[in-house]
Amino acid sequence: LAALAGWVAALAAAVLPQWRQSSYAGDAIITAVGLHEGLWMSCAAQSTGQVQCRLHDSLLSLEVHIQTSRALMVISLLLGFFGIIVSVVGMKCTKVGEEDPVTKSRIAVAGGVLFVLSGLCTLAAVSLYATQVTYEFFRESTIPINARYEFGSALFVGWGAASLSMLGGSLLCCSCPAKERRGQQYHRQSQPSTAREYV
Repeated sequence: LAALAGWVAALAAAVLPQWRQSSYAGDAIITAVGLHEGLWMSCAAQSTGQVQCRLHDSLLSLEVHIQTSRALMVISLLLGFFGIIVSVVGMKCTKVGEEDPVTKSRIAVAGGVLFVLSGLCTLAAVSLYATQVTYEFFRESTIPINARYEFGSALFVGWGAASLSMLGGSLLCCSCPAKERRGQQYHRQSQPSTAREYV
């Protein structure tokens, strides 16, 4: 459930346009228009409540950190999607492969690994974007502070998604097949001895 929630949050973070938003720091505060940008579009929110969004014109004209974050988020979502499918097959409550619990445990571990990799990709994408926003905010320039950008809400959603995905993946990785194999061997060894005691 934690890994699934992390994947849904990562999907929401990838779609949201609030990866960076206009800063309201400084003396001259401008609140008439709020600007925010995401991986796919940039939006302008008026004080009247109207929001106008526009998709980024060209993929090749985008900055490198946006292209990299896009690619990492898409890879993260794909890994998480396959992780969901593999984890459902490896769960003990499903009927697929029920006759071999060791194989089911290994499948669950594989799903956990996919979720951990998905969380790492999300973490890398969000952290890379946040690093660039921080660099541009503190860089010496003629742009006033209130016209610069700061962290948007989608970055925090992305960090939460990465944490949940890695937590859920780590819990799935705890389905160690070696323990189950030991348990089966103990069960097989204990049956004859119990039968002799009753005879």
